[in-house]
Amino acid sequence: MNAFSFTTVPSLLVDYGGARRLGALLRERYRDERRLVLVTDRFLNESGLIAPALDNLAMQGWQVTVIDDVVADPPDHVVLDAAARAKASGAEIVLGLGGGSSMDVAKLIAVLCASAQPLEKMYGVGNVEGPRLPLVLMPTTAGTGSEVTAISIVTTGATTKSGVVSSVLYPDLALLDAELTLGLPPQATAATGIDAMVHAIEAYTSARLKNPLSDMLAKEALRLLYANLLPACRDGGNRAAREAMLLGATLAGQAFSNAPVAAVHALAYPLGGHFHVPHGLSNALVLMHVLRFNAPAAAARYAELADTLGCAAAGDSAEAKTEAFIQAMQTLVNETGIARTLREVGVEESHLPMLAADAMKQQRLLINNPREMTEAAALDIYRAAL
Repeated sequence: MNAFSFTTVPSLLVDYGGARRLGALLRERYRDERRLVLVTDRFLNESGLIAPALDNLAMQGWQVTVIDDVVADPPDHVVLDAAARAKASGAEIVLGLGGGSSMDVAKLIAVLCASAQPLEKMYGVGNVEGPRLPLVLMPTTAGTGSEVTAISIVTTGATTKSGVVSSVLYPDLALLDAELTLGLPPQATAATGIDAMVHAIEAYTSARLKNPLSDMLAKEALRLLYANLLPACRDGGNRAAREAMLLGATLAGQAFSNAPVAAVHALAYPLGGHFHVPHGLSNALVLMHVLRFNAPAAAARYAELADTLGCAAAGDSAEAKTEAFIQAMQTLVNETGIARTLREVGVEESHLPMLAADAMKQQRLLINNPREMTEAAALDIYRAAL
């Protein structure tokens, strides 16, 4: 066995209805702190979804400052403005409650409130100096896995996404309450669920840092997500499916935080930056084409995933099982009803060279791909996805 390391959050709490007891749950862990900053988005705040959590926080004596202007693919100026307000409030603890963007912003706020390091010095891998404030993350979608990753994604400039990757960003506590995901619309359920499945697949086939623990988590994550995505899409109130999806997304997050993602994400990011396609949908649009591109180098791994899912293959060869795995993924995506081609989200043939060039900027991801990705190959993949 090769030497490896594995890092994850120090504490994970799975508690259906935990948001209704949030103030008490946090008081058990933080007895002296009083001033809390809750980072979320405007929809979650104004829809009343987080009202029970806010009520319980107040009951337990927490002085809460709500920052609710997080947007998808948050620009750096949103992060900096939120951090300034959090610091002015005298924040002692940061709570990120929402989708991946809210949790990513919360991670950076926790650092910016306690450290003098500028945000622009944090981009890249291992550049965060710390310290940070205590940090708790609570997802409302089963997708990004951000609650258990050491990664924060920020939009820098007009269209470019940049990553901050550092163990400093792991939260002290990740709290999973599947009740918060009940009623999520089918399209959002599908997009975020496919995002989580991509995390599992790319972690399992990662060319760097793949290890027995990440493999175990990735396979169980994919099993849970594959079995429960359609039930969750078809019945937004299916508690068992929602709980399985949320746990699967978290396990996938733990896997890819240690065995990092690759070309699917690298090709998805330009779609979000230029066309504002939700991240999960961006992944879904290029997934099958990247799988086929990678198959010559990753067939053995894809065959193992086919076995995990019980995909019926035309033979016992790795190639036959790989084809069965890709077909199973394609069928699942088709049945969710989400967009299947780039044209459906506004991409035209003339845009493809720009997308391919931008994908090449994601070298921190492309170095993890099981097969070398060139700009020409990326262009071919976008053409196939058009």
